Amino acid sequence: MNLRQLTERYSVTSQITVEDVAEAARSGFRAIVCTRPDGEEKNQASAAEIERAAIAAGLTFEAVPFQSGTLPSETDISRMRVVLRGVDGPVLGYCRSGNRAAMLWAFAETGNMAESDILAAGRKIGVDLSPVSGFLQENAAPVADRAPGAAVGEAPGSVVNSAMDSAAGSASGPVSRPASDSAAGSVPGRRFDVVVIGGGAGGLSAAAGLLRRRPNLSVAIIEPSAEHFYQPGFTLVGGGVFTARQTRRAEASLMPRGAEWIRSRVERILPDEGRVVVADGSPLSYSVLVIAAGIVLDWGGIPGLEETLGRNGVTSNYRYDLAPYTWQLVQELSRGSAVFTQPPMPIKCAGAPQKAVYLSCDEWRRRGVLDAISVEFDTCTPALFGVPAFVPPLMNYIRDYGVDLQLGSRLVSVDGARKIATFERKGGNGPERVERGFDMLHVVPPQVAPGFVRESGIADEAGFVAVDPATLRHVTYRNIYALGDVAGTANAKTAAAVRKQAPVVALNVLATLDGKEPVFAYDGYGGCPLTVERGKIVLAEFGYGGRLMPTLPKWILDGTKPTRLAWFLKKDVMPRLYWEMLRGHEFMVKPDRVAA
Repeated sequence: MNLRQLTERYSVTSQITVEDVAEAARSGFRAIVCTRPDGEEKNQASAAEIERAAIAAGLTFEAVPFQSGTLPSETDISRMRVVLRGVDGPVLGYCRSGNRAAMLWAFAETGNMAESDILAAGRKIGVDLSPVSGFLQENAAPVADRAPGAAVGEAPGSVVNSAMDSAAGSASGPVSRPASDSAAGSVPGRRFDVVVIGGGAGGLSAAAGLLRRRPNLSVAIIEPSAEHFYQPGFTLVGGGVFTARQTRRAEASLMPRGAEWIRSRVERILPDEGRVVVADGSPLSYSVLVIAAGIVLDWGGIPGLEETLGRNGVTSNYRYDLAPYTWQLVQELSRGSAVFTQPPMPIKCAGAPQKAVYLSCDEWRRRGVLDAISVEFDTCTPALFGVPAFVPPLMNYIRDYGVDLQLGSRLVSVDGARKIATFERKGGNGPERVERGFDMLHVVPPQVAPGFVRESGIADEAGFVAVDPATLRHVTYRNIYALGDVAGTANAKTAAAVRKQAPVVALNVLATLDGKEPVFAYDGYGGCPLTVERGKIVLAEFGYGGRLMPTLPKWILDGTKPTRLAWFLKKDVMPRLYWEMLRGHEFMVKPDRVAA
């Protein structure tokens, strides 16, 4: 690649190949922007081909094509701003020569850099950016004049939904820029058809599904994080199968086209008033509210845990920055004691705690050191897995790996310096405390509903959003829906459940907006690919009441047995389905109608 650097965070190059993408990742780029339309030259790699390679390399990809000899549109500029502001790291732009990628950058930096600096950057790499001079003079605000705390590229007193940024984006083209906490929702009394709380799997999928069906809806997505994580991949990071960066993308690149990103935190919900209040005190009014705020990992719920996470042999696959440490510990351990824990339900993916056990043991067995390591799995649950049909194959692995399984055992404290974990177990005379020394401790923290849900009068006894388990509508407030981990339903809290819930919520929200009753029902489906060794998985699929709900016929894939096909689905197919799900693509999820 012939790289030309405009700034430390942005470079341009000529047309790249699929092979160049891996080189870009090795060079430290976090995102690739294509400004060239497909088909300009014979044998030109298409944007779709480059996107697939970028996804495989863990990079964000954005296509913002415009014809040579023309200037980018306001929508193109907005989309580029989202990438530049939302990606944490260097960005690479390309076209036939690199000049259009440089031109789009110049327009996008309006208000963020002085005109002279933008033009000088172009001269440095041999690109004449003078055609944008008039636009820059008209629109640029001096950097020194920017209000404290205002979003980069935002003039003092401007609102997030400016004329240029009134449309929002998607994975194939976001066009609304994220607001800072101080600016988001800064117009008092702003109203939307639908307000979505949460930009995770549930929120993005439901919003994208709504806008695919009805593009003219006004939809706001409240999400404070600049990054989105493929959390089902964390276990594979901890098992040395994925790299951490394969599980991370810029949140900006995933915003559905037509949605407005309110980059802030929710402070409280006022359901009787139909309003949500964000961190700066600004209210957002809604016709329908969709809550997809996830679940909170309560690291502080176990005394001593937070202070020792990431050192002293204490780790967790439930955090992006810690999953690589899990793999490091597994590789370093050749003898000693390894302890794995599971807290009380509900938790994200109830199978994930034991997946860490199996992948670690498999690696130790491959290295020939498993017999020198004492492995213990302490789980609060009364059985290894909640659906009996999947317990026998899992117990086979527990026995084969020589794991000491402790049921009804809860981690209550951690002393990292002494490498002591304390558990509470049922004894003959009541609860008793047991200390266990460790060289490696993999902890799954207790998990609770977000505070604003528990305190807003919409929660059930457990603190989660009280919804009808079929329609996912609130049991009291007819214009509130919930999906994902925050919903008070009895299904497994997995991304597979969200895949089935999102179209149900989208369709029922539209019915509510039209003054009708919900028409579709969720059946409780959840999927848990239990990785029992590298190369084999027990694919547990089930619905409400533990009813088995396999997607594929048994003669193709028997989910009650470990198979290589399930491993292929988990490692290669499911990540792709996940990212497409966030765009509103609904594969094999046709919802059932509400029973008459």
